[in-house]
Amino acid sequence: MFRFLRFLTGAALLPLCVAVTLAILDTLRHIPTPAGTLIPPETLWLLVGFLLWLGMWTFLPQPVRAYVVAHELTHALWGLLFGARVRNLRATSRGGSVSLSKSNMLITLAPYFFPFYTALVILLRYVAGCFIDPVPFPLLWLFFVGLTWSFHVTFTCQSLMIAQPDIHEYGRLFSYTVIYIFNLAGVGLWIVCTTQASFVDFSAALMSHTSAVYASVLDEVRLRASHLRQNILPPLMRLLHRGA
Repeated sequence: MFRFLRFLTGAALLPLCVAVTLAILDTLRHIPTPAGTLIPPETLWLLVGFLLWLGMWTFLPQPVRAYVVAHELTHALWGLLFGARVRNLRATSRGGSVSLSKSNMLITLAPYFFPFYTALVILLRYVAGCFIDPVPFPLLWLFFVGLTWSFHVTFTCQSLMIAQPDIHEYGRLFSYTVIYIFNLAGVGLWIVCTTQASFVDFSAALMSHTSAVYASVLDEVRLRASHLRQNILPPLMRLLHRGA
């Protein structure tokens, strides 16, 4: 029963996946750029880091153990946030595990939407800002954010292509929609933090597209229901009466 409800919830979240995507594209289109440049330097350094990791991912040996460590530490971190006791953390290049005294949906799916090394870069940047003002090399920090985020995206996509107990626990459709929404929400926040786009603009775009997409889905459902009621049910009822 719970599995079926999660499937229905995942299906209901699909339009939200579309809305978040459209909101991000809409926000990107309305970012003002400096004269004589195609994209702001902050966005450029993020992209350079992101694309550099894609090249490293393609042509160099993959640091699988580094991903497994991040995966299990993310389970542990989110477990601690929800008051779980953590023990027996193990990570090797062949896989890992961690024992938690409690679990929930966020703890289980966190490694797929929470970029551990990106969060570490952000934390280091914050600590540096507490002692040094202004923080040196601001664009370099953005480069490492892009690099680590790309690390998260590539390994997450690869891991989702094989059977994962974390995904099976909550069902594929529900898990994939939640992972997609949380990852895209993170991208939206980074657009706000690193460009001239404001959180108000992103929120307004998200609300506008969410209402529009769900309204379109509702209109389509009503149209299909009307078609079924007018063109499918009457012949079916006549056929049933003839059989009786």
